[in-house]
Amino acid sequence: MKRLENKVAVITGSARGIGFAIASAFASEGALAVVIDLFQDAVDASVGQINDQGYKAAGFAADVTDPQSIERTFAEILAQHTRIDILVNNAGITRDNLIMKMSEEDWDNVLKVNLKGTFNCIQKISRPMMKQREGVIINIASVIGISGNAGQANYAASKGGVIALTKSAAKEFASRNIRVNAVAPGFIQTEMTASLPEAVINNYLDSIPLKRGGTAADVANLCIFLASEDASYITGQTINVDGGLIM
Repeated sequence: MKRLENKVAVITGSARGIGFAIASAFASEGALAVVIDLFQDAVDASVGQINDQGYKAAGFAADVTDPQSIERTFAEILAQHTRIDILVNNAGITRDNLIMKMSEEDWDNVLKVNLKGTFNCIQKISRPMMKQREGVIINIASVIGISGNAGQANYAASKGGVIALTKSAAKEFASRNIRVNAVAPGFIQTEMTASLPEAVINNYLDSIPLKRGGTAADVANLCIFLASEDASYITGQTINVDGGLIM
């Protein structure tokens, strides 16, 4: 039997990149993967790719920074599928700059999407999951939220906040059998990292004990485990997927 058979899994920011890898992996394990992203065209394309593989997917355009947008979207999913078993908060952005040069807008936008967006989704899913008396929430954080990084103060603050939010939510929801964990990717090979200068990539690889970057599938595989019954006694944790970069 597949590990997520007949589960309804909502993944934010999943039209591409790590989010799409998670949605595809969940669908391959028997879940209905619900793709949520900003633009309907991108959502439809990603849903089509998953369905073309013979798996189940649905999709909605929504903005994680808008509580009403998320509430409407979750209500529609519940109306169509009666429950939401798994929520993966993956939506996130970067706006890198040194602190002395960072604009207030870039600070606010990164915190709004990465941290407030995660809070909005957790808050709006909390009541349905509590009524079900079960559920899984996985927040995609980052090793930068643990270590910090020059030029990424806004991103580090947002992801450090996601880690703290994960612990608080895990304590609040545990009595209703809702598990909340965070996944902290390190240097993952994506379209975004592929555009980095070769010197920057080599510098990352030199500092990783396994001497290679990770893949979106590495992150997705951990999410499958955390979403499954195999992880039924794990909550409030942050697990790095980083090749040993942060120890």
